Amino acid sequence: MPIAVWCILVAAFLPILAVYPAKISREFDNARPRDPDYWKAGFRSRAQAAQANGFEAFPFFAISVIVALGHGGDAAWIDRLAVLFVGLRIIYTACYWVDRATPRSIAWIAATASTLAIFTSPVWG
Repeated sequence: MPIAVWCILVAAFLPILAVYPAKISREFDNARPRDPDYWKAGFRSRAQAAQANGFEAFPFFAISVIVALGHGGDAAWIDRLAVLFVGLRIIYTACYWVDRATPRSIAWIAATASTLAIFTSPVWG
């Protein structure tokens, strides 16, 4: 199985991991995990925003891998781009956690570009 397919699995869990540090606080009430007051400011808000963006980015990435592999894209190239996507999404989340907007935006742009490159890879490769 191509590495890119495994990257789909990893990418599916990245949004959950993005918010996990905010949930390990003693103040987190698992009986009310979506309490808006808990998530409204600071690190918690940024972690939740990173999670939301991860869920937004995931479908395009997953479909791109499936389309590219299904339409004869170079599996080795797709694997490299998929690993790049996962790495950039980790950087993106870390930048969100530490409140670094510009590097976060650069990571987002690069991850989105890698997804677009995966999707179009059967055309140019």
